[in-house]
Amino acid sequence: MFHQLLTPVGDSLALSFVVAALPIVTVLVMLGVLRRPAWQASLGGLIVAFVIAVLLWHFPVGLAIDSVVAGAVFAIWPVMWIVVNALLLYNIAVASGRFDAFRKWVLEHMPDDRRIVLVVIGFCFGCLLEGIAGFGTPVAITSALLIMVGFPPLEALTFTLIFNTAPVAFGALGAPVTVLGQVTGLPATALGAMIGRQLPFMALLLPFYVMAIYGGIRSVRALWPALLVAGGSFASAQFVSSNFLDYALTDVLSSLTALIVTLAFLHVWAPKPDPEFTIRRDGTAFAARAVGADVVQSRSAGAVPGWQGWVPWLVVSAVVIVWTHLQIFAIGQKAIPWPGLHNQVFITLYNKPYAAVYVFQPLATGTAILVSVIITAALVGVGPGRFMECVAQTWRQARIAILTVALIVGLAFLMNYSGLNYTLGLGVSSVGIFFPLLSPFLGWVAVFLSGSDTSGNALFGNLQVVAANQLGLNPTLIAATNSSGGVMGKMISPQNIATGVSVTDLKDHEGIVFARTFKHSVALTLLLGVLVVLQQYAVPWMIPSQGVVTPAAPPAAAVTPPASPAAPAPPPPAPAR
Repeated sequence: MFHQLLTPVGDSLALSFVVAALPIVTVLVMLGVLRRPAWQASLGGLIVAFVIAVLLWHFPVGLAIDSVVAGAVFAIWPVMWIVVNALLLYNIAVASGRFDAFRKWVLEHMPDDRRIVLVVIGFCFGCLLEGIAGFGTPVAITSALLIMVGFPPLEALTFTLIFNTAPVAFGALGAPVTVLGQVTGLPATALGAMIGRQLPFMALLLPFYVMAIYGGIRSVRALWPALLVAGGSFASAQFVSSNFLDYALTDVLSSLTALIVTLAFLHVWAPKPDPEFTIRRDGTAFAARAVGADVVQSRSAGAVPGWQGWVPWLVVSAVVIVWTHLQIFAIGQKAIPWPGLHNQVFITLYNKPYAAVYVFQPLATGTAILVSVIITAALVGVGPGRFMECVAQTWRQARIAILTVALIVGLAFLMNYSGLNYTLGLGVSSVGIFFPLLSPFLGWVAVFLSGSDTSGNALFGNLQVVAANQLGLNPTLIAATNSSGGVMGKMISPQNIATGVSVTDLKDHEGIVFARTFKHSVALTLLLGVLVVLQQYAVPWMIPSQGVVTPAAPPAAAVTPPASPAAPAPPPPAPAR
């Protein structure tokens, strides 16, 4: 059994921390400075991590290869299984004219102002899609809609990636919160309530923040009522749902509330017309590029009523909610100890073996979306021939994203099992009273690597609680901060960006998108850190009260888990986020 080393470089935590961070720095530099495609940046980071893990952390080569393969398999199923089917649904919507009908509905029912469309589609509708699918598909779908109304692809992707932070912590009916409770031993209800007392501040801010980037202060002044309604309705519903109803319903209720309330408000209020932000009326050219002109032109949106543009999204919403509520995803699941890796690593920091259990779910959320695709195709009249053309188009869109995600998640698994990530976590947790300010960055790093808030919570959730108890900080606050900080890393995750660019002409230019979002990711994470400091030291009454709970050791697979950590007799795992 390999025992993880925490300070192998000169027996110094500081030096070991710097070296352990080099794979992440490599990915950041290749993406943001050298502007390389995401798959190349992920491969570069993986190579650097492999060399460091084997030569300095003395991680056996066989275990290193095994951990990378385990990560790649998890990336393909269930993660990319969700993404591929969500993109297939998008292509079915385009091929049938329903995507352009949705655009038509937007033109008919909203003010002629791209800024309003940005808020309604990028924020409200994008949050709903995040609650259903996630893993970058909301970015791909909503950015495509924004491009069709006149947004340049880079702007559309940048804004949707920033907006995508609001709902992540409660995605998949609260799976990240459930896992955080499992790995820390803290009540999930208290953790959900605490997250619901952090992220609503960010949700309220985001529409104003993005509008200031896009249209400047004059646009904020012109649209502040709509921005307040959209952000305020989402934030209010997020707070109420997580604190007084059921955290598992938070994403669904908050996004639906924001969408309905904002659309209703726009029936009684509209901004003054501004020629600079009028909606582009001819958006079919982009749809033609998305699935092929011959397929799209075969079903013109002119013959499709605008309301039918909602059909694909209503179908997938209903199917996924019912699928998850009835736990259909757990039917036929198999927990498979990963050969050669399971319990072959000892987590020195937690003093227990590191399991590697791959939970295979044939009826995972991706399968639910596939069922939605088939139902939608039948409802909108897409026959077998056009269906297979959409499948082929989906493969062309997703193949580079699949490679990218396999590489970046393989990197995450390698850093987890070799001990590099635990050195990073130990280093951050050693900063004393400044820990509340830096605590969000632990979740930020984990989600940047894995693209999943659930995985980030499984990796560093318990470490946050251990550090909080050692430093006399509130464990519920600090554990929740891991999840809240993780969502800020979502906008720069190579997985998220690679999926987002798959339906645009920015393929192989992920570095440009990363460079545009990185500063906003860091700024918002620092802002969250300031909020955490205030909640710990100035307004501790904001922290939900609960009995003292001894933090648990992490479950056996407290790393980028297949669907949820493999713990003794756990509840059925929720879909991965």
